[in-house]
Amino acid sequence: MNLLKGSLTLIRPDLSIAAGICVVTGQLLALGTMSTPVQALSGFFSVALISGAILALNDCFDVASDTINAPHRPIPSGIISKNAAFILSFVLMFCGLALSALTGLLSLGAGVVLAVVGTLYNWKFKKTGLPGNLMVSFSVGMTFVYGGITVGLPLEKTVLFFGLLAAMLDLGEEIAADAMDMQGDKEINSNSLAIKFGRVTALRISSFIFGFVIILTIIPFVVGWFEPQYFIPFVFMDAIIIYSVVNLLKSNGDEGRGYIKWIYRSSTATILAFLVMRLIGV
Repeated sequence: MNLLKGSLTLIRPDLSIAAGICVVTGQLLALGTMSTPVQALSGFFSVALISGAILALNDCFDVASDTINAPHRPIPSGIISKNAAFILSFVLMFCGLALSALTGLLSLGAGVVLAVVGTLYNWKFKKTGLPGNLMVSFSVGMTFVYGGITVGLPLEKTVLFFGLLAAMLDLGEEIAADAMDMQGDKEINSNSLAIKFGRVTALRISSFIFGFVIILTIIPFVVGWFEPQYFIPFVFMDAIIIYSVVNLLKSNGDEGRGYIKWIYRSSTATILAFLVMRLIGV
């Protein structure tokens, strides 16, 4: 049971499931309706598994900083060994790529890109600061584009919009999270913005990015891509972002992590609400 619990903690089911939901949302945005069951299920599970593999791999390469920042994580706490985590990551990656092939070679290629970027980030780029942050945000935004690819419409404008929105949200979260992890990141010689320029400056940069996200949410309604009622979930998300950013800027310690989670959860809830509204034809 401890091994099972440790494995689930490694793959962070909430993040992996959210990645899969982004793919299905990308499909819905591209088509304007639900995709076929094969497209939806293979798209969801392929990216969810690849995401889980990358997240498990992250813990394998991050033991030193996690020992300080998050000693409760499965590997530093001894719940699961580093070798077992590597094996879990490989199996999940293989299964995810196999599923991506069900919707065509282009989908497989996109899955390989996600896998390679995630692996390179964990292996070499995590300590680079902003370049590493950009790699993660690219991967997050790519989940929507991946959804479009699986249904043959990767360049649909609303797909690209949601991809950009998700990427910018994640970039803001990544930079803010680095400001929370300064102590452990110093031990691994990270070059994060927080370490280079200080916690306050990093949080201000993060806040600026979140401000851009709020402006970005208005654009589809100004240009007429979405009906007015779809603005409701975005208003909810924007309000949570403003509340969280104000408190993040005032935070002095680890309490800032809670506000970052609020931003992540509100954005996930907004995507789900948008998806449901589309499905029921609101």
